Amino acid sequence: MTKRLTRSKDRMIAGVCGGIAQYLNLDPTIIRIAYVILTIFSFGFGVLIYLILWIIMPEA
Repeated sequence: MTKRLTRSKDRMIAGVCGGIAQYLNLDPTIIRIAYVILTIFSFGFGVLIYLILWIIMPEA
């Protein structure tokens, strides 16, 4: 059985970070904090990536 990257039901906004956390078997809070830090240091480019992932990742 293969793992699929899907949006999670454990969601804060769209379930993208929760889905990544489930795929990597990590705590969603760690992924969310890392994502916010990445977005701040990339001058907001992370917001665009989040929107793209929201569109292309299927629902769990």
